[in-house]
Amino acid sequence: MKKLIVSLFILLSMQNLFAKEKVIAKVPEASGIVYSQKSDTLFVVNDEGKIYEITTNGKLVKKLNIGKYDFEGITIDEKNSLLILAVEGDEKILVLSQNDFKIQNEIKIKRKYNNIEVLKKDSKNGIEGIALYEDKLYISNQSKNKYPKADSSVIVIVDYKLNKEKLKIKNIIDHGFTDISGLTFYKDTLYMISDNNNLLISYDIEKNKVIKEYKLSKKYAQEGLTFDKKGNLYIADDNGQVLKIKKFLDK
Repeated sequence: MKKLIVSLFILLSMQNLFAKEKVIAKVPEASGIVYSQKSDTLFVVNDEGKIYEITTNGKLVKKLNIGKYDFEGITIDEKNSLLILAVEGDEKILVLSQNDFKIQNEIKIKRKYNNIEVLKKDSKNGIEGIALYEDKLYISNQSKNKYPKADSSVIVIVDYKLNKEKLKIKNIIDHGFTDISGLTFYKDTLYMISDNNNLLISYDIEKNKVIKEYKLSKKYAQEGLTFDKKGNLYIADDNGQVLKIKKFLDK
């Protein structure tokens, strides 16, 4: 009986965790999102090559069609006021000015690590989430394969260097999950979303282990995530919207 009560409590806690999510903006095929502390705004990208800047309440600040790119993730270099976008298909990053969205650079990511083509592209998989942390770029490869298979679902780590034409994979995080579609760092902890598994995972990159798993709602297609300075969580939903969950880490 006691085990049943505990199980019911855990189930209700998971349901309540996402019971108060709020749609704050409509963005077609929203695939990536990042928060800027400098501007206190959010930057959202989609599969159609567009980028949007919105307030934390969802009001549009500006948007621009960059071109024929399949954007799948976005992170920010606050120090240099740059936005770094993950481009699926070409397996490269696109660097934009935060202020006017002008293209500053395009950099390819080398596909192999230890002679294994971890970024092999097929019709369904490719690079997705991206996060900048301590001068390293963490880039997730969305796949249903586990390492060491080719096109495996790993996070590749490259040095953040804007003066290169190609960046070499320095290391990988073999986290054991599949279909990782979004990444972000918050207070030195890596957070990643597994879309098909409807999971948000907090991960300790120093100890290489999972800290906690959060169950996500099945009614959304979670493609990207970010936190603001107050600990509010924002999710880019590929169904065409941006979600906000207030004080997520306090729940």
